[in-house]
Amino acid sequence: MQLGFFTMPMHPPGRNYTETLKEDRAAVLLADELGYSEAYIGEHVTDICESIPSCLAFIASVADATRQIKLGSGTVNLPNNHPAQVAAMVAMVDHMLEGRFMFGIGPGGLRSDMEMMGNLERDRNAMFVESINQILAMWSGDAPYNIQGKFWNITTAHTMIREAGQGIMLKPYQKPHPPIIVTAVVPHSRGLVEAAKRGWQPITANFLQPVWAKTHWPKHEEGCKLGGHPADRSNWRVCKSVFVAEDDATARRYAKDPNGPYGFYYRNLLIKRMGHGNVDIFKHDLAMPNSAVTLEYLLDTLVICGSVDSVVEQILAFRETIGDFGTLLYAGHDWADVKLARRSMELMAEKVMPAVNAAIGGGVRIS
Repeated sequence: MQLGFFTMPMHPPGRNYTETLKEDRAAVLLADELGYSEAYIGEHVTDICESIPSCLAFIASVADATRQIKLGSGTVNLPNNHPAQVAAMVAMVDHMLEGRFMFGIGPGGLRSDMEMMGNLERDRNAMFVESINQILAMWSGDAPYNIQGKFWNITTAHTMIREAGQGIMLKPYQKPHPPIIVTAVVPHSRGLVEAAKRGWQPITANFLQPVWAKTHWPKHEEGCKLGGHPADRSNWRVCKSVFVAEDDATARRYAKDPNGPYGFYYRNLLIKRMGHGNVDIFKHDLAMPNSAVTLEYLLDTLVICGSVDSVVEQILAFRETIGDFGTLLYAGHDWADVKLARRSMELMAEKVMPAVNAAIGGGVRIS
């Protein structure tokens, strides 16, 4: 099992934005230094807590400062952008990283972004599919393109000057394009079936209960079969909120406190889900009343924390529940205590994952 990193990020609204950007950068650089295999960065335009409006711009800002880690968009929200702009930006970032870029895509999940971009009441799934189809067509085709759609028409037919380079799109460094990644946030996701049919790889979100997280692999497997692709569990990434400390008491005090950084994270998500009347993704049993979905319940059921030995046991138990997967994505949280937050990432890389992999290597792989 590999260790990666995923951050929205999520910071309290009172924090200085310049400082949180530096902190987000420091987290990615630390992950690179510690040997994390991948880091995914989210993007949200209309949110002062989830405060990176362009994951591609952020990734470009750390490209030269990282050595080995692959950097991924987590995700580019396609309905909120013009396909040609995305195609050109991704091609540029892919060249900057020389093959270390992962193209995470999605329809977007922040409702205020949807309203701001004018697609709150539109068919964003249809926009998402049309956009990625047009992006791939631009990368595989030649100018002037002439790609017609319901939402966007792509052409440079009237303005192209081929000998001057005008009207011609950039193509990615990786051929035919960077690996495409999709994030699943609901149980039994049909979107995973459609994605897997096209050879795209899945990420399971960290705010989904384990009983529902385990429904994602069968859907991915189903899609791979329909698309004629091998279903390889090493391509399944699962995100999880984890905090490791030198002792259990410190870990619980930091990660289970409703007023701590993990508490802030899940309180923020809970308020947003309650705002549009659906907290079902947080329930381990859909028969639960909404009133039972409390912050304490989320911290108890969705956060792994403790000493090294305790976290190793909890990760192995989680793996027993959902099945084997290839990469555990450590979810980024606000560094309320910089020393503890950095130490947690260090312990994950240096102590927890070697012990997890030793246990996996000494046992039977889960099918």
